Amino acid sequence: MSEQYNITGMSCAACSARVERVVKKLPGVDSCAVSLLTNSMTVEGTALPSEVIAAVEKAGYGAALKTPDPSPQISHSQEENALADHETPILKRRLISSLVFLLALMYFSMGHMLNLPLPSFFADNHVAQGIIQMLLAGIIMVINQKFFVSGFSSLLHLAPNMDTLVAMGSFASFSWSVYVLLMMTREHTGLFSMSDFYFESAGMILTLITVGKMLEARSKGRTTDALKSLMKLSPKTAVILRNNQEITVPIEQVMRGNVFIVRPGENIPVDGVIVEGSTAVNESALTGESIPVDKMKGDSVSAGTINQSGFIKCEATRVGHDTTLSQIIKMVSDAAATKAPVAKIADKVCGIFVPSVIFIAVCVVAGWIIAGKSFGEALSYGIAVLVISCPCALGLATPVAVMVGNGVGAKNGLLFKTASSLEETGKIKIAALDKTGTITSGEPKVTDILTAGDCLEEELVTLAYSLESKSEHPLAKAVVDYAKEKGIKAKDVEDFKALTGNGLTAALTDGSILTGGSVKFITEKYSVSDKFTHEAEKFAENGKTPLMFVRDDELIGIIAVADVIKPDSKEAVKELQEMGIKVVMLTGDNERTAKAIANEAGVDDVIAGVLPDGKESVIRKLQESGKTAMVGDGINDAPALTRADIGIAIGAGTDIAVDAADVVLMKNTLRDVPAAVRLSRMTLRNIHQNLFWAFIYNVIGIPLAAGLWGLKLDPMFGAAAMSLSSFCVVTNALRLNLFDIHGGRK
Repeated sequence: MSEQYNITGMSCAACSARVERVVKKLPGVDSCAVSLLTNSMTVEGTALPSEVIAAVEKAGYGAALKTPDPSPQISHSQEENALADHETPILKRRLISSLVFLLALMYFSMGHMLNLPLPSFFADNHVAQGIIQMLLAGIIMVINQKFFVSGFSSLLHLAPNMDTLVAMGSFASFSWSVYVLLMMTREHTGLFSMSDFYFESAGMILTLITVGKMLEARSKGRTTDALKSLMKLSPKTAVILRNNQEITVPIEQVMRGNVFIVRPGENIPVDGVIVEGSTAVNESALTGESIPVDKMKGDSVSAGTINQSGFIKCEATRVGHDTTLSQIIKMVSDAAATKAPVAKIADKVCGIFVPSVIFIAVCVVAGWIIAGKSFGEALSYGIAVLVISCPCALGLATPVAVMVGNGVGAKNGLLFKTASSLEETGKIKIAALDKTGTITSGEPKVTDILTAGDCLEEELVTLAYSLESKSEHPLAKAVVDYAKEKGIKAKDVEDFKALTGNGLTAALTDGSILTGGSVKFITEKYSVSDKFTHEAEKFAENGKTPLMFVRDDELIGIIAVADVIKPDSKEAVKELQEMGIKVVMLTGDNERTAKAIANEAGVDDVIAGVLPDGKESVIRKLQESGKTAMVGDGINDAPALTRADIGIAIGAGTDIAVDAADVVLMKNTLRDVPAAVRLSRMTLRNIHQNLFWAFIYNVIGIPLAAGLWGLKLDPMFGAAAMSLSSFCVVTNALRLNLFDIHGGRK
């Protein structure tokens, strides 16, 4: 059983690592993932929610179980409120207040160095200057008391976090300065001077860290822009028909079976089926496809899409949590709450990072005192070590990239169910593609027309249409669709008979007998020249199904029908191959038909005659050669999708809740497979960049602050560097929004 919780009180990656650690120790907890980005936790297992909450609270943080809305309707206002940036306004107020007092503090602490005029009372009164600096620094500390409350509270729980480092650095600066001030009240000691005050460091550290926190909060808010924009797509009201009257109701009151009305330019409120009218619908918000899709009676429409042209009446089929839009939002949100495998390294480091930094800072102070430095100077080195260290950058490196990557995918109709699937998709070495509905359109189409005798092409199509219009066979549908596209009208027929497994026969009103069917059936019953028999064989060799038509006893022609490959399948296969991925086609068709499609698509290998339940064993065998992805329709290929390292459901449309798949592609195009791989690789590269800069920042920053390279870093500059590190990591992740998932190809 999986439960999600909201976590409060976390300030850095050390906090999330601490929460994970205590929850994982509980009996009955199988796994636990805490997201610093969304302040959420996912727990799998049999542990009671009350036990989980108690463990989190004992660790010094707050926890509350996320309870889903019991009603089938849903309003996204709560989710939007949860994702809203509540932190930035608070930090902004704190920053402005801090800056006001910091400017005054800097004037008194550094004004004498710049020969700025001071009131006569303070001019040569160093004690008075120290007192006013102490008061101003104290006010800044009170304004930013959250650092101290969180930092020292976590220290008491033996789980120090980033706030602990900031609080210790600021408090040490303030405490030492107070000591110096008290010593200066003793006249003629001459031990200390104004240069020994660190009041400005105490205030500056807090102010600069607040600047960094605000920049980080604003950037983190942007990582959820894609999710927030999805939530805003759903209309707040719907116009339904009740007793033949149009009534506007809140979206929560729309029930399954209600008939609703959508006028041109309006958003479709819930999923439904058109019962009257036709239109063109802009589905770009769900699929990323900018070209409107024509819809007519019987076609389905999805919540959040835009009715562009016609007036339509629809019957609601999915409402509330069941709509396509709601499921997409849930999928993207759930993915953000999971952790990518690459994050494990950072998590382990974060768990020991802050205690290690405190230990290093103590050693640095002791080392410099032994080396002959004064306590005040040695303390400044220790403070610099505390405030330059940043566990936040490490903790944010993975989740922000995952959130932005998921957002980019969602905007383009690529849905990754977990952070792990987003990371692993880019590592595949073999792509196994189902043929029908994946490489091909899944619907037979007329590909060739060959007339015989004096029969013209239009006449052949007319007669074939007249006969096949009475049949429900998929091959007959291909002929009917072709005739309709050409604007051809069928003739009336009588005495229609379907000869199961062979063909069809019927009589025209002029008494002629029409017969259509397979090559075997026609050649056994009628006389067909070797020329047309040979042509029929050539069609079959190319993966097409030849249908022969006879009027009375004379062959009038052949219409070849095939499940044609999609227009962009060949290009998609080529893209995968250029990315170093071997492409294998799986199909239940006979080998001759399979090879014809395989040659046209350009795949590396083809495995024919495989039944749906046999695809799973084929995937198992392919996995011996490398990480394998299975690409199918998500229904018939469920066993293979589950067995594969990455299961990709393509062309799912509104049926996005495919449990077997790890990745769901909303559009019915194979080009989204290399796009998903490309996005995964780019996201993983971004994560590696973030982790590199986060690690290298601390590897360089801590020795620099400790003075190991002969340089002395003022604690204020250390605080400034710390405040920018997380901001840089988040900003780097936001670059993913500029990434072209199709690699510049159109």
